[in-house]
Amino acid sequence: MAARMLGIDIGGTGIKGAIVDTDKGILLSDRIKYPTPKNVTPINAINIAMKIVKDLEWEGKPIGLGCPAVVREGVTMSATNIDKSWIGFPVERSFSEIAEADVSLLNDADAAGLAELSFGEVKDVFGVCILITLGTGIGSATFIDGVLVPNTELGMLKMRDGIAEDYATNRVREELDLSWKVWGGYLNDYLKHLEVLFSPNKIIISGGVCKKFVKYEQYLSTELEVVPAKLLNNAGIIGAAMGMQRRLDKFI
Repeated sequence: MAARMLGIDIGGTGIKGAIVDTDKGILLSDRIKYPTPKNVTPINAINIAMKIVKDLEWEGKPIGLGCPAVVREGVTMSATNIDKSWIGFPVERSFSEIAEADVSLLNDADAAGLAELSFGEVKDVFGVCILITLGTGIGSATFIDGVLVPNTELGMLKMRDGIAEDYATNRVREELDLSWKVWGGYLNDYLKHLEVLFSPNKIIISGGVCKKFVKYEQYLSTELEVVPAKLLNNAGIIGAAMGMQRRLDKFI
């Protein structure tokens, strides 16, 4: 029997979830998605996540959650592209109380990375491997010999006159109506920056823009291997579900 778990991924533009087979890394239900309100607060996001719980008839069952923030013991400690009320907010406990169910919380990029580690492009990669999610901001998951180094925020790296998130996100491409060639050049500069600093063996592109990898692949000129996420934009949902399943497995 499949290990079934609900995974929910809170993103800057959408909050999405599905029931996941955590043994195979596949979705067992339709993916439900609601738009993320501007300046979304933790309670706003939890209430929207509860709609997904009810849509999928998952009331009272364990839930895995990913969100775009540094996470320490179920508390969000940063708020780069979300409302500042997330800083220091006990998301895991609050969602658990509202849902009346066990909840586990991971950084969204770390969740996507865990999914790719088990079922995708991070699997069997030794040395340094970096997954970056390109959306409203830049999330990152860093692995050394297959072990996750949690809460790396590589979108905050200094770049030109600001930080990487000011240049290489999909949000910037859409807001400035950049061609794939121009945006691909910005992304390439960022990837070269990562190459110099970390010497990774592979970089994986995740987030919604990974589905259009062929449109900008030709503008990337790094010496390292750069590939789209195998699980595409479902990696965050699958990884969030895996986070909860792993927690449960520790107590079985």
